[in-house]
Amino acid sequence: MKIKTLTIAAAISVALVGSAEARDQIRIVGSSTVFPFSTAVAEQFGKASNFSTPVVESTGTGGGMKLFCSGIGEDHPDVTNASRRMKKSEFDNCTKNGIDITEVKVGFDGIVLANAKSGADLDLTLEQLFLALAKEVPQGGKLVANPYTNWSEIDPSLPNLKIEVLGPPPTSGTRDAFVEIAMEGGCKTLAGAKELGLAKKACHAIREDGVFVEAGENDNLIVQKLEANPDAFGIFGFSFLDQNSDKVKGASIAGTAPEFEAIAAGDYPVSRSLYFYVKQQHVGVIPGIKEFVTAFTSDSAWGPDGYLVDKGLIPLPDADRAAMSQQAQGLQSLSM
Repeated sequence: MKIKTLTIAAAISVALVGSAEARDQIRIVGSSTVFPFSTAVAEQFGKASNFSTPVVESTGTGGGMKLFCSGIGEDHPDVTNASRRMKKSEFDNCTKNGIDITEVKVGFDGIVLANAKSGADLDLTLEQLFLALAKEVPQGGKLVANPYTNWSEIDPSLPNLKIEVLGPPPTSGTRDAFVEIAMEGGCKTLAGAKELGLAKKACHAIREDGVFVEAGENDNLIVQKLEANPDAFGIFGFSFLDQNSDKVKGASIAGTAPEFEAIAAGDYPVSRSLYFYVKQQHVGVIPGIKEFVTAFTSDSAWGPDGYLVDKGLIPLPDADRAAMSQQAQGLQSLSM
């Protein structure tokens, strides 16, 4: 990361002094998956400290990154949540706009394919999941538009039900992680994939014929729609499955159910890391940012017995958590 000159730093400081008077609440944007964890910390922080309760918005990871990296000052957020790591292009955009960043890995999460408790039980391989949702699939030695309409057409052992999946939009980190882990993972196992020269772009392309329905950034809305339609499935983070286990259930992937222990052990195939990012130029100007980071990275919050575990967070191992806590509370600069 480039070292800012004294002149630039002074200009930033002057620009922010007025903004601190206008805004005394931390503003947090980003991932819908990290949203409930960040909200829980914000509420606890507001009760236990002398600072105002932070405002947390669920904008999706991509939308949050765009807002976060767009500039410095009261009109721009202080923190952004992410259900994937910041991309190099996003980091470059932040750097271009004079923003120094601290990266905090929060813990782990699984991406689940879930349906109503009254719906069919499903155990899919990554290959079957790819064949259900890919825009194009290999047949007869070439790529063709996905012809599958029922799960049983992919494999007779699967239910004879129409394929209908509600999922996140392209701005979502859950969508990014799903296509990278599940879709690409299934694509690579296909017979003939190598011979067809299936590139990452083709592996990541999700069908647009109505089988996959973009349901927005509101995962609670997906849960409601699954309750109303037991034949449909939805894609979201494990925390929402955990918080709505009385309404929905998760499909097994490669014989492994999406459960806390399986994700923590790395046995569940579709799992990922969760993050938040701090704008260093706002620390000490917008009140409470450093203290909020300390609260989030305390064992009482994100530790094995912390209150975020009750929200569905899978904690980092002890040594990793200790190292990340030191990095976060020291506001170490991110470099790529």
